[in-house]
Amino acid sequence: MTNIAVFASGNGSNFQAVADACKNGTIAGDVVLVVCDKPGAFVEKRAEQAGVPLFSFSPKSYSSKAAFEMELVKKLHEQQADLIILAGYMRLIGENLLKAYEGRILNIHPSLLPAFPGLDAIGQALEAEVKVTGVTVHLVDEGMDTGPILAQKPVTIDTEDKRTDVEAKIRQIEHTLYPQTVQYWIEAYKGVEKH
Repeated sequence: MTNIAVFASGNGSNFQAVADACKNGTIAGDVVLVVCDKPGAFVEKRAEQAGVPLFSFSPKSYSSKAAFEMELVKKLHEQQADLIILAGYMRLIGENLLKAYEGRILNIHPSLLPAFPGLDAIGQALEAEVKVTGVTVHLVDEGMDTGPILAQKPVTIDTEDKRTDVEAKIRQIEHTLYPQTVQYWIEAYKGVEKH
């Protein structure tokens, strides 16, 4: 079994999708920790309901990014986390986490990268008036949404679609694609580990 830590800053619907997939066996793993950098975010309630340990912190109460990341690495090691998945975690991952979990941090992004990286990808797509956007799952590196792509799925933007329609379409894809890709990563990584 792969021990998974989920980092989230908000509602946590992707955490829920992954936790549910672990429960029903779609993912050969367990969520062993939720990390939240926005105390009071709804993902905390989701973690509590799922019976998953939670580490909630306010970055401002640390002297530096390096300081809170060192603590995160310690918490991850305590829970024996093998894999970090970012589920709406709104900060760039720094050097300490990248070093400790190189090749073992996944992120989901609401566009077909490299198009529309960074914040408000849906807003960027709507402003550009594209007909197709989508969802990307990628490995995390030091850049913003620049790591190797593991999976992508397109989402059509219809003329009459409002932002909420596009968000709903993307969320629906995310909740299937993320668990599938996490399982794909587990199979590939565990396969590599055995040799």
